Amino acid sequence: MDTAGKQGASVREQVGETEWQVRKDLAALYRLVALFGWDDLIFTHITAKVPGTEHFLINPYGMMFDEITASSLVKIDLHGNKVMDSEYDINPAGFTIHSCIHAARKDAMCVLHTHSINGVAVSAQKAGLLPLSQFAFIVLRSLSYHDYEGLALNPDEQPRLVRDLGANNYLILRNHGLLTVGQSMAEAFQAMHRMEAACMVQVRAQAGGELTHIPADILARAAVESPADRAHKAQLAWPGLLRRLDRRNPGYAE
Repeated sequence: MDTAGKQGASVREQVGETEWQVRKDLAALYRLVALFGWDDLIFTHITAKVPGTEHFLINPYGMMFDEITASSLVKIDLHGNKVMDSEYDINPAGFTIHSCIHAARKDAMCVLHTHSINGVAVSAQKAGLLPLSQFAFIVLRSLSYHDYEGLALNPDEQPRLVRDLGANNYLILRNHGLLTVGQSMAEAFQAMHRMEAACMVQVRAQAGGELTHIPADILARAAVESPADRAHKAQLAWPGLLRRLDRRNPGYAE
């Protein structure tokens, strides 16, 4: 554990500027997930890679998402072992899904997983996400599915998770929830916002009258967003999201 000579030092004093910025953005992302109502008490996870390393940041097990700070995040390796002294523990089982995706996808700097009510509802539908909205129109071009195998505790499931996600940025875990990946916290959040909105529209639309699907020829024209486009749009929205968070639940950067 990398603690020599660091006893008593604050987390801020132990890490460089790059890692501290990642910590602040990840803590903000946890609180945004809570603010938007996608959290599940202390369960589910959002992870971020520390640039230039094979280390990752994850939530301290037992803290609510709206309590997480940059300093409280726990730094671990691909096996879920702590690599920096922390008073907090993690839920090892929670990293089963995240570790294999980080290892397989070098562009997956952030992996965001939720158990939102709308997301789980759509994940339980045999047809999955339907082409009912512009949100779905964007998501469907980069969407995969992974069949339910029980609680994500078995490492044997990891190769199938990686296979099913492939090169896509959106994953519906059937009977379980939603997952997005991004090259930043901003990208992962924007992707989840779209997929969650698509699921919410679907659940609400199904409670009404006859559904109108986006025609197949229109769907065929949808192009997968380029990495540059995703990054640009996400970074445009991110500062405003942080300002909203500063008004509603400040303190994440501590």
